[in-house]
Amino acid sequence: MGNALAISGGPRLTEREWPRWPQSGERALKSLEDVLASGRWTISCAYQGRQSYERQFAAAFAEYCRSAMCVPMATGTASLAIALEACGVGAGDEVIVPGLSWVASASAVLGINAVPVLVDVDPATYCLDPAAVESAITERTRAITVVHAYSAVADLDSLLDIAQRHGLPLIEDCAHAHGAGYGDWPVGAFGAAGVFSMQGSKLLTCGEGGALVTDDAEISNRAEHLRADGRVLRQEPVGVGEMELEETGRLMGSNACLSEFHAAVLLDQLALLDGQNARRVRAADHLTGRLTDMGMTVQDTSPGTTARAYYRYMVRLPDEVLAVAPVDRIARALTAELGFPVMLTHRPLNDNPLHRPASRRRFATDARYLQRVDPARFDLPVAKRIHESVVSFGHEVLLAPLDAIDDIARAFRKVLDNVREIHR
Repeated sequence: MGNALAISGGPRLTEREWPRWPQSGERALKSLEDVLASGRWTISCAYQGRQSYERQFAAAFAEYCRSAMCVPMATGTASLAIALEACGVGAGDEVIVPGLSWVASASAVLGINAVPVLVDVDPATYCLDPAAVESAITERTRAITVVHAYSAVADLDSLLDIAQRHGLPLIEDCAHAHGAGYGDWPVGAFGAAGVFSMQGSKLLTCGEGGALVTDDAEISNRAEHLRADGRVLRQEPVGVGEMELEETGRLMGSNACLSEFHAAVLLDQLALLDGQNARRVRAADHLTGRLTDMGMTVQDTSPGTTARAYYRYMVRLPDEVLAVAPVDRIARALTAELGFPVMLTHRPLNDNPLHRPASRRRFATDARYLQRVDPARFDLPVAKRIHESVVSFGHEVLLAPLDAIDDIARAFRKVLDNVREIHR
């Protein structure tokens, strides 16, 4: 039984403890205590005579992204929906969406009564395929959303060229890409707006949170209105006990503000991000060399990438291995050997149980709209092949020491050598 796979009853390859996520820094607890005692737990509470943590984070993150403005928000999904609406997208408009992504890429579009048009991805980077984008544009298209997926940066040169030629805003979804760079410039700063998620699994996290960055003052102002019930922060001095948010009546919004607690945690996490990203890159490069020697194909990134951020480490299994056992069984076998979850990609959005607009009556505005938003009408063969051939694990694993990363390579070798044990 010594060489048997753990999934078949053999010994696990390693019993080591893997890094957990999230990880707090030294200032987080002190900052949270400060918020508790401050008398102001959100920007919609009265001003207390000092700059809010929300404003501190907005300034710090705008500088980090080399953007003129940052509007913090409650979630990444809200940030994407608000970015679209701030760019003029509305009811019935079509928005290009990558077909291999978390469901929020499409649900945010539905949330503003627009139509997600699912487009296939590049087989090497798993990001939006520029040629497929060009083919999907119609007279109803009003925006292109691109996700820098997993550990890759999309082909921004090609996508920006398409967007500019067609007069469309390009919105960068950087939920996986905090700290990534393209052409020596941070992602998020290339399109009309960049949006980020700070949900609990993300590289920069506060549990739940989001942000929009932009150099466009009009987009920023509209986003501020949309995330704070039609209110914006006052420009003139505010007295203690007064509201810092001003009711302009310009644009109706809803509540998607980031709390002071979340903003305080994000300031702590932002100080740690670059160091953590550097450790992940070092570990990923080490593992990529080992897995490539075994005949596996690690997710690529576009040629313009100058800094990579690993949200998930993705690797395509050899065809001869997949001919013996399906990808989900191989993922379970790797999980059994290593003791951390090895998973598949997101399920393509044309066949994803989380993306079912017809299951909610709010989208039943008329029969024609329901037909237009039916995800099954799109064909995503590349996304399907990626989902059926790629396994992945989370970025926290890459914070382990390099001898632990060697264990991952050994686990892949063990599973591939014994793949016939798991064919069913």
